[in-house]
Amino acid sequence: MPLTIADRRSRANSLPPPSAEDTRQIARFLENIWAESGLSRSTLDSYRRDLEGLARWLSDKDANLLTTTRQTLFAYLSERSALAYAARSNARLLSALRAFYAWQVRQGAITGDPTALLDPPKLSRSLPKALAESEINALMNAPDLEQANGLRDRAMIELMYASGLRVSELVNLPTTAVNLRQGVLRVMGKGSKERLVPLGEEAQHWLEKYLAEARPRLAGKRSLAPLFLTRGGEAMSRQQFWTVVKTLAARAGIDPARISPHGLRHSFATHLLNHGADLRALQMLLGHSSLSTTQIYTLVAREGLKRLHEKHHPRG
Repeated sequence: MPLTIADRRSRANSLPPPSAEDTRQIARFLENIWAESGLSRSTLDSYRRDLEGLARWLSDKDANLLTTTRQTLFAYLSERSALAYAARSNARLLSALRAFYAWQVRQGAITGDPTALLDPPKLSRSLPKALAESEINALMNAPDLEQANGLRDRAMIELMYASGLRVSELVNLPTTAVNLRQGVLRVMGKGSKERLVPLGEEAQHWLEKYLAEARPRLAGKRSLAPLFLTRGGEAMSRQQFWTVVKTLAARAGIDPARISPHGLRHSFATHLLNHGADLRALQMLLGHSSLSTTQIYTLVAREGLKRLHEKHHPRG
């Protein structure tokens, strides 16, 4: 029987802590890679977890990060695969290791990169899951607009769907990011890259309503920077927002299991393409650095057209 996530976590926690030297090397690497590349906090946290996981595994074998070999790293990755870690998780780990050891080579701490000939696991290409336009409308109508948090929820959903924001971008928006006069948002995306995205009439209407009627009630007398606030007047987290969305999905008659963390963003992109949007324009709106990342939505749109043909064509 394959190990569960809890089993793997328990197994990892049973290992000894990283050595003091490995802890120091990880901290130095993260501090410098942040200064060099401006990586997001979530990426740095992922790198830290992955490197500390390897360091603990090595500590159990009286080894450390700077003296490990390609064979040892291969053994670690093989063990993770045997323990049923996901291929995507192992690919992310290898990315962290490559960045760490490339930096150590540049610093002269080691002479060769032990990750040089390690191949990343093959990843299946899963298509983003978008909601139907009728389901989006049902989701929009689910919040209780008599409540301050209901107006907030409507404004957040409208804004995410209208602008194609990432969840992290949405919850981290400051009030200063909104320009209602011009109808645009100033969004700080991945890699600290800034972009301007349009609000759209519906999203602007609900955002204005939230700012005028709901946010003052949530903020009280405090002067707070975050645009979207909880009932306690705090910045909303990604987890809190998606709890809200799943609750509203159930209320709207949508299976909450079909709502993914980026479901509204995927729906935004898919529906724009279905209505004739240009792929380059969509790339700019989504904040993708590479067009190839955006092109996956053409596959989603193509699958939708195929299902439509099969359903309605007399010879489908």
